[in-house]
This record gives sequence, structure tokens and C-alpha cells, in this order.
Amino acid sequence: MISQKFPEVEGDNLERRHFKLPYDLEGDLNLVIIPFKRIQQSLVDEWTYALHPIYAQYDFLYLYEIPTLSSGYRFVSFMIDGGMRAGIPDRETRNHTITLYINKTKFKKALNINTEDTIYIMLLDKTGEIIWRTEGAVTTEKVEDLTNILINYTKQMDVK
Repeated sequence: MISQKFPEVEGDNLERRHFKLPYDLEGDLNLVIIPFKRIQQSLVDEWTYALHPIYAQYDFLYLYEIPTLSSGYRFVSFMIDGGMRAGIPDRETRNHTITLYINKTKFKKALNINTEDTIYIMLLDKTGEIIWRTEGAVTTEKVEDLTNILINYTKQMDVK
């Protein structure tokens, strides 16, 4: 697999903290879920539920939801983010939801994303290197694949 980095973009979380991605992500490893459409929230929720036991197990792993919208929506971002903020009662979830208002064409090209008709899940290291990625609905095989990568990562950490 050719190594790929997460592009440098900026956005605010739902608690109004500014992030420069990928560098401001807090974990040594970070799982990012990237939806493009409101209708994809059920897929995001399924992934979040399936991943919870995994990221709860590792102190070095953080999970982020990164809704990605066109920069044209920036002028109504206060309404969009306010609506999301109101719909998410959990502060930890709001802290880890970072909305991007960006040039989606450039973003998708940098990540080799060909369609917005599904969500993308990526595991990034501290430098933004993409270690693992998948798309679409959660499956047992995808979760097992990610789990194996994390097990190997922890083994490498123990060696260092």
C-alpha cells in the first residue's frame, strides 16, 4: 500500500475549539469518521457503537467524527454547528466532533475519495499518516482488521 497522509485542513469542534488537522488530534493514534451527508449519521452511529469497546481499551487512541461540508456553507456554520451541538447532549462527543467547511474537491482528491455516497473511516498516526482505512457500513471483518492493526501497534510500542 502506498503511504498516504491526511491533508492539512482546519475546523472547529462543537465546543468551539479550533483544530488544525491532522496535527491537533489528541491521540497517538486517531480514528476519524468522515461523513459528507446528514443522512449518513446512522452509519456514523453504527461505527461509533462498534468502535467504542476498542477505543475505550486504549489510552493512546481517540475517535473523531469529522462532518465535511463545502466551504459555501461557512456563512451558515453557526446554524449548522448549533443544530448539531443541540442534538448531541454528550460533551465528550461534542469535543470530538470537528466540522470542516472546506474545498471538498481538493480534500477528496487528497484522500482518494471518489464518492460522497458513503462514509470513510481512517486510522491516523500522530503525523497524519493513514495506517488503515475503510468505507461504508460496519462489518465484523472490518472491526477485526482494525483490532489486529491496533494489537500489532501495541506490540511495537512494547518493543520500543
